[in-house]
Amino acid sequence: MALRRQTQLRRRVSDAFGRYGSIVPPRRTGPTLAVEKELWGAGADVVVGVDEVGRGAWAGPLTIAAAVLPRDRRVNGVRDSKQLTEARREQLFDRVAQWCVTWSVGHASHEECDRLGMSDAQRLAARRALDGLGVVPDRVLVDGRWDFIGGDRTQMIVKGDATCLSIAAASVLAKVTRDRLMRADADSYPGFDFDRNKGYPCPRHQLALKGYGPTAIHRRSWAFMDHTPWGARLPGHHAQSTLF
Repeated sequence: MALRRQTQLRRRVSDAFGRYGSIVPPRRTGPTLAVEKELWGAGADVVVGVDEVGRGAWAGPLTIAAAVLPRDRRVNGVRDSKQLTEARREQLFDRVAQWCVTWSVGHASHEECDRLGMSDAQRLAARRALDGLGVVPDRVLVDGRWDFIGGDRTQMIVKGDATCLSIAAASVLAKVTRDRLMRADADSYPGFDFDRNKGYPCPRHQLALKGYGPTAIHRRSWAFMDHTPWGARLPGHHAQSTLF
């Protein structure tokens, strides 16, 4: 029995090694220009990738980036921003920005998130990002299943930030831009660790809210705010869902 197990083990190890004696890694593919090339070939000259960050945060803006990539140049290492470390995103930011034919970022402030609700705030930030490009998109590529752009030019791509290079580039631009804003706010609001949590839910953020109350950049419309002394609901506004 022991001999049989050893034989099976050797076979599995042998199968895991390639022709040159190195371990064969799992096959991985990063984002590509496959969708963009198909659209370019069909006559869509201006193809825009769009991605969002900050929708689930308790503080700070909701941020959307829009990016138009060139057809003839690449930047190595671009991935969905969630797959990159903060340091790596910072390293890539300037390279991605210079690589783009054009790019823009739009924000919806914490106040607009409260007043409009998250869905309309996301539409507003997207409109601002697209308006800032200086070009008219022929096609807009959006991560996920929800078309928050509108019109007949949107193409939704499930897991688009992991598979579509334009969306991945936009995700890096959006994430780094918003992270820098939150780090800049950290000094003004000590105790909230905005330089670390970027305004997103976490235990330390929850404790700071309970101890100090909300800062000037917190969104007041999350449902858990109703049960706090400082959680007065804005008139006519519906509560956002929460992780609490």
